[in-house]
Amino acid sequence: MTTKIVGGILILSSVFASAQISVSAKANLLFPTDKPTWKNVSAVAEEAYETSGKSNMGFNAGLSVKVDLVGGLFVMPELYYTTFKNEVTDPLTNTTIEAKSNRADLPVLVGYNVWSDALGIFAGPVASYNLSTENQYNDFKENAKNEFTVGYQFGAQFKIQKLIFTGRYEGAITQDQREFINNNTSQTIRYDTRPSMFLAGVGYKF
Repeated sequence: MTTKIVGGILILSSVFASAQISVSAKANLLFPTDKPTWKNVSAVAEEAYETSGKSNMGFNAGLSVKVDLVGGLFVMPELYYTTFKNEVTDPLTNTTIEAKSNRADLPVLVGYNVWSDALGIFAGPVASYNLSTENQYNDFKENAKNEFTVGYQFGAQFKIQKLIFTGRYEGAITQDQREFINNNTSQTIRYDTRPSMFLAGVGYKF
């Protein structure tokens, strides 16, 4: 057993020793969409254009580290600051509020270089830490139940020299549970979801 463990460590060490590591700065526009279809994505993009970005569109920015392994495989951990909003309506009182989200997102993606280093596909989990837990919206104060939530991402990126163009879909594994309590009437609106989104972005490889 010890020999197998040592052998495994040596193999992993040799793989990472021969790995090529690159760092990129990336930014993405976030479009809320239930399904990663062209019809849904184009519809929310058109809405964002018509409202000059005043809809539920958001954005994020951060750093991406791509570790190229053997056989075209790569690992790509990333760290983003993400901000967006989502409208929540109470069906009983027809009260609508904005659930604002400011998160630190950590995707850990595994991918494959389809066409050399120019085109790659990837998928993996994304852990999110809620940075805004007590937002105020009109007379409502937010009470966040979950600071950590988990989602998943899959997508592709295309590189032209130093520029990187990325498209990816993000779905939810765990929910973002919050309560919005009216300071005057104690009315409570519960928000229990994590929006699915399409992310379209550009990056620069250092």
